[in-house]
Parts: sequence; C-alpha cells; structure tokens
Amino acid sequence: MKKLLGVLMCNVFLFAMVDVNHASISELVSLNGIGKTKAKRIVDYRKQNGCFKNISQLSSVKGISQKTISKNKENIKIISCP
Repeated sequence: MKKLLGVLMCNVFLFAMVDVNHASISELVSLNGIGKTKAKRIVDYRKQNGCFKNISQLSSVKGISQKTISKNKENIKIISCP
C-alpha cells in the first residue's frame, strides 16, 4: 500500500501544472523537453521582458519551439504578474 501511495504521489508531482511566470529552474525542468539550459533561458527571458502573457509567447525563448509548447500545453499555466 505504501508503494502504491508513493507512485501516485510521484505522478501528481510529475504532472503538476507549472506557472512559467513564477516557476524556478528546477520546476521548469519538469516539463517535457525542457532541460536546465532552456529553463534558465525562460527565467532570463522573463527577467528581461517581463511576464509571459500567453503560452505561445514561450516560442520567443531561444530553443523553445511550438512543438515543445504543444507537448506541454496541458502542464503549463500562466498566472499574470503584478
């Protein structure tokens, strides 16, 4: 029973929504196709340009394609910044 609970909890973590406007590098790497380098680019882009207004704006980040965005659209959320 403990093993089953552990597996379920891991699945919840793996498929948790990631707010790209507030996520850390370690949270961003949980997305499919996003490693440390791309996650750092997302954070750097956010610092230089402000918050993302929509998911498709992620394609402005070097190395983030529409295909990557499509793979992750169910796991990405956008919460606006003040």
